[in-house]
Amino acid sequence: MAPSGRISQSVFDGSRLRVILLLDLYEGAQQQFLDAYELMRKQVASVPGHISDQLCQSIENPSQWLITSEWESAPPFLAWVNSEEHVETVKPMHSCVRDTRSMRYSILRETSPGQPASAAAASASVQVEARVGDGVARHALTFTVKPGSESKVAEILAGYQSPQAQVDETTRLRRTSLFMHGNRVVRAVEVEGDLLVALRHVARQPEVRAVEEAINPYLEQDRDLTDPESARVFFTRAALPAVHHVVSDRPTPAGLRRHALYYPAKEGRGMELARLLAHQDRAAADDPKSPVHSSTVFQRDDIVVRLIDVTGELDLDPVASLGLRGAGKAAELERLLDGAAIGVEGSLETERNVNRLLSHADMLPVTDRSANS
Repeated sequence: MAPSGRISQSVFDGSRLRVILLLDLYEGAQQQFLDAYELMRKQVASVPGHISDQLCQSIENPSQWLITSEWESAPPFLAWVNSEEHVETVKPMHSCVRDTRSMRYSILRETSPGQPASAAAASASVQVEARVGDGVARHALTFTVKPGSESKVAEILAGYQSPQAQVDETTRLRRTSLFMHGNRVVRAVEVEGDLLVALRHVARQPEVRAVEEAINPYLEQDRDLTDPESARVFFTRAALPAVHHVVSDRPTPAGLRRHALYYPAKEGRGMELARLLAHQDRAAADDPKSPVHSSTVFQRDDIVVRLIDVTGELDLDPVASLGLRGAGKAAELERLLDGAAIGVEGSLETERNVNRLLSHADMLPVTDRSANS
């Protein structure tokens, strides 16, 4: 059965994952790179969900290399690639590599040796339906600032001049939404075309560099953007990937408002919590009465952020706004949320605690800029 609404990205379809990493090495760094790869290969072989990997070198340009890996599904790969262990494992590679590009694909069909290449065989190998996207890539960054500096950081982040939206003939910045929750900053971007090209374009813009430098003194994690290694580690740790996106197939209502909701998960439960919210938002896409028109779930470790476009105010239907609609869903969310972090004691079945959770989860909007605004 085809998924509801228009899903442009989801890591929860159960399909195996193929990861492709393209690398351009510095001349003379091949042996150093091979040594670093051997270390990484031995470590990743023991990671749950990892199936296999290959290292390849171009037959046309010896400086161009390729690493491919296969995983049982996307969630275990994301847990590994977003971990501190991974950050430390790949550090020895950084001095060898001039440029990298990572791509991740669900495996939908395959032909195995000895398997007839018939239509029936191809059909039997389908694991999931092909997703229908909207040509937009979504990504977010999150980081924390020093307590007490929140208002100053919000002022800086709200006051910069937007960079040029058109990056090249095929890539365009569509929307940037920035929110804060206490001292945590979340910046979500939507890009038509090539996400990596757009992010690099933005990072080079003088107005953006000035803002990044202006908030440096307030960051809890030190960084030096003039040092490629420091910048790389910071943005690796700040990455907050989109794990699910759904848009209702109903006509887009007028007056949609964008909100970000912050869901701190219990230790080790972040992916499970993101999966629950993704399931809830798929159901909302089928519900003509739901105020939630579209949703993107971002997750890294135990940080889960849900970006929603809704009609009306959140508190008009707090159950739908939080993704709690349906029998037993409040209890499921309660089991996965860090109650101490959200300041909610007791059952989420009560109206008082639902309202308290909504008040706590609703992030402070700092800026929301569209390319046509």
